Amino acid sequence: MFNDIGPMELLTIIVIAVLVFGPDKLPKVIQDVTRTIRKIREFSESAKQDIRSELGPEFKDFDFEDLNPKTLLRKQLGNDELGLQEIRNGFDLKKEMAELTDAVNGRDTGSSSSASSSSSGSAAATPSTGGKIDMTKKPEESEKDDRPPFDFDAT
Repeated sequence: MFNDIGPMELLTIIVIAVLVFGPDKLPKVIQDVTRTIRKIREFSESAKQDIRSELGPEFKDFDFEDLNPKTLLRKQLGNDELGLQEIRNGFDLKKEMAELTDAVNGRDTGSSSSASSSSSGSAAATPSTGGKIDMTKKPEESEKDDRPPFDFDAT
């Protein structure tokens, strides 16, 4: 419950408790708080047991901690993290960004040949450029009549 509280936070809570309740009432307040926490835990355990008994024998292995999505995914996937570690190890962001900037600037490097060959099958690459994408803006040839059609019913 309090796993993420460090020593400084605990000391701060103790000092504030002493200032608010005073040193003479503090032991009584601590006893009341611990008693309340104990009753809440007992109530939650009895509620869990009632739910398990109502669900029947087919849910005897049901664990309420599985209702937490992270816990459920970890249990179902066997802590593999969806194979993300392999993907992270196989991906070099700096290399990919360098290849991308080289491709945008039109520079041809040995490492970008694999990226350009993989993009040669895309619709944007033309066979005449050898698999490179032409990202320069070219002015479109406009016809003499660029006006939109006039809709007589709209007016």
